[in-house]
Amino acid sequence: MTVTNFQVCDRDLDLDTLHRYQNAETLAIDTETMGLVLGRDRLCLVQICDPQGFVTAIRIEQGQIEAPHLKTLMEDPKITKIFHYARFDIAQLKYTFGILTQPIFCTKIASKLARTYTSSHGLKALVQELEKIELDKSSQSSDWGNPDNLSPEQLSYAANDVRYLISLRQKLLQMLEREGRLELVYRCFDCLPVLTDLDILQFQDIFEHK
Repeated sequence: MTVTNFQVCDRDLDLDTLHRYQNAETLAIDTETMGLVLGRDRLCLVQICDPQGFVTAIRIEQGQIEAPHLKTLMEDPKITKIFHYARFDIAQLKYTFGILTQPIFCTKIASKLARTYTSSHGLKALVQELEKIELDKSSQSSDWGNPDNLSPEQLSYAANDVRYLISLRQKLLQMLEREGRLELVYRCFDCLPVLTDLDILQFQDIFEHK
């Protein structure tokens, strides 16, 4: 299995790739971790894709606390960062590197506001409906903690998790505008940094009446 238009960087973006991505208006971002528990399960990989489909996977070392080029890119206010379930990814980036990601677009939130005719808002279902492509998710639950031995299947999975986000954003924006929910979705995105701060501090259900 080969992965095209794809490169791997160790610890951080190189300067040439940083400059390439800084020229983009939008970037698709994803992360891979050892699990889903923030603070317990470490960040292992950060994937970035630009509108030309060029993907970079950054391998994060265990115990690494800085990635200055990645931080510069994620905090650039001129570039919209597109995630699927942004709440998890931006919390991981802040917890690990102190990155304050902005501005943000989350395709999962957008899907829930636009595609109210379904309860299927996972990336696989979204790509299948809007892009007519079936994603292979067989490597989703795998060991991302040994970066020197990532398999071709893992790298292909990591690349595909960001390759379609920019196109999905455009299609979801059209649906949201048509249904009169465009302003609402951006108000939801504005709430994400507060929610991730609560996640990092391990607060739960503070908006519930209990």
